[in-house]
Amino acid sequence: MEQLSAGKKLDRAFEELGKKNRLSFELDVDTDAATLKALDAESDPAPGEEIPDEAADLISDAKITVTVESKKPLAESGEKDLVGTAVKVSTPDGDLAEYRMIGDYVYARVDMDAMGKMSGSPVPSADDLPPEAGAFKAVLEGKWVKFSTKEMDKAGGAGEKAGGGPAPAPSLDAKTQQKLVKALREVVAREVRFKTAGGGDGTEHVTATAPFRTLVTELFGELRPLTKDLPPGMELPTDKDLKDAPNAKVTADFTLKNGELSQVDVDLAKLAESAKVKKLGLTLRMSEGTRPTAPAGATKLDMGDLMNGFLGGPRVGGSDIDTSGLDQDFPGDDF
Repeated sequence: MEQLSAGKKLDRAFEELGKKNRLSFELDVDTDAATLKALDAESDPAPGEEIPDEAADLISDAKITVTVESKKPLAESGEKDLVGTAVKVSTPDGDLAEYRMIGDYVYARVDMDAMGKMSGSPVPSADDLPPEAGAFKAVLEGKWVKFSTKEMDKAGGAGEKAGGGPAPAPSLDAKTQQKLVKALREVVAREVRFKTAGGGDGTEHVTATAPFRTLVTELFGELRPLTKDLPPGMELPTDKDLKDAPNAKVTADFTLKNGELSQVDVDLAKLAESAKVKKLGLTLRMSEGTRPTAPAGATKLDMGDLMNGFLGGPRVGGSDIDTSGLDQDFPGDDF
C-alpha cells in the first residue's frame, strides 16, 4: 500500500509543477575537487588531458540555475508560449556565465578570465583587439551583449541559400514525447521502490531506490522501439554498452513541501566503484525564481558581421584573408 501511496504523491507533486507559469531549477553538484580529480584519473585520460586543478575547483563549487516563464501553465506550453528564459552558471566568487532569451533578443555575458583559468589558456585582452572589433570587446570584458534572433535567422538563411548554414534543430513531436513519458513511467513502476517519511511543518520525504544498471538498461530497452521517431543522429546505447555500468543501488530523496516538490537529492558515490570518492551527489532545487528580464546597457552584436566576417574582416572564403598566426592549437578540448 505504501508503494502505491508514495509513487502517487510523487506523481501529484510533478503535476503541481506543471501548473505553474514560472519555474526555476537550481542544480548543485555536491562534490569536491579531490573527488573530481580521482574520477578523472579513473577514466585513464591521455597524458596532458587530465582535468586542470582550476577546472576541478570551479566545477565542484558551481551551480546551474534555469528559469522559464510562460503565458500558460508550463505543462501546456509550447516554445511560442515562453516569454522569458534564463540560464546562469555561478560560483561563490560570482557568475561565470549567463544567458537570457527575452522576446526576440538573446542576452549573454561570460567571465572570460575565469574561463581562461579553467581551460589553462588565458584569453586575449580586450585592449589587444582592433577598433573595428566593436561589440566583441564587450564580450572579452565580461559585459552583457545581445543579438536579435530574427537577424540570426536571416543571416543563417542567407548562408543556407549559399550552400552552407546549419540545418534546423531536431525536435520531438508531442506524440513522441508522450510515448517517452509513458515508457519512463512503466520502467519506474517496475524497477523503483518508493518509501515515504514524514518531516514536520508540512514537509514530507519520498525516497526512490533502484539498481542503476538495471534501471538504465530497462529504460533504454523501452525507448529502443521509439528510435524511428527520435531526431536523426540520436543513438541509444545497447545492452552491451551498458553491461559494465555499476549496478549499485542509487537513492533519490524527493522533498515535498505541502505536496509540492521543492528539492531532489541524489547520492551517486556508490557509482564511483574503485575511485577514491569522498562525496558525489546532485541536488536539484525548485522554486518560483525571479522573472527573467532584459539586462540594461547590453551591447548589440551585428549578426551580419558575425556570420560573414568575424570582427569586421572579409567574408569567409575571401582570397585576402591573412591566416598567419592561426596555426596554433586551440584549447577547445579543455572545455
